[in-house]
Amino acid sequence: MLAGMNEVIRAGEEMRRLRTEMIKLFAGFGWTQDTIARITDMSQPAVSKQITRRAADEPTPHLEPALDQPDAAWLEGRLWALAEEVAETLDAARCARFADALARGRKRFTPESSDELRRLLEEDLRVGAAELPAAFRAAYDQISRGLDTGPKPAAAGSAPASVRRAVARQLQRDRLRGDA
Repeated sequence: MLAGMNEVIRAGEEMRRLRTEMIKLFAGFGWTQDTIARITDMSQPAVSKQITRRAADEPTPHLEPALDQPDAAWLEGRLWALAEEVAETLDAARCARFADALARGRKRFTPESSDELRRLLEEDLRVGAAELPAAFRAAYDQISRGLDTGPKPAAAGSAPASVRRAVARQLQRDRLRGDA
């Protein structure tokens, strides 16, 4: 029971760090505190507090919003987004539980978990080929090639892996919804 509690606490701490990094990133993009508060479902004073905590000399993380970045966190975020889209499209998608566990913080990205998600996705794409748009298979092939060739390290001064993963996830979902 205590081990389960520790896992929940670690997931909460990780989500708080991710929220802080995302707020810094949005502020760096020039978004207003009101806009950030509305998007993050936080109060404006809470957003203001997060922004003022950032040291004045702390550089804003650099993040290129291009979908085809070759680092591991970016590719994992894209893989996660694809799994979520497949889970929403197919009724009995095998990757649905895994994607949900990632979203809830019950699973973390490791090389083993990425491989497991890839296997589940590949099976879903094979079994549900008639029901899924071709863009899903094309996205999977591109992500898989990137992971197979050995992902490149993130650029120096770039955002933390959790932020890169979250942004890649959202960009990939937006792209799949636009292509589908």
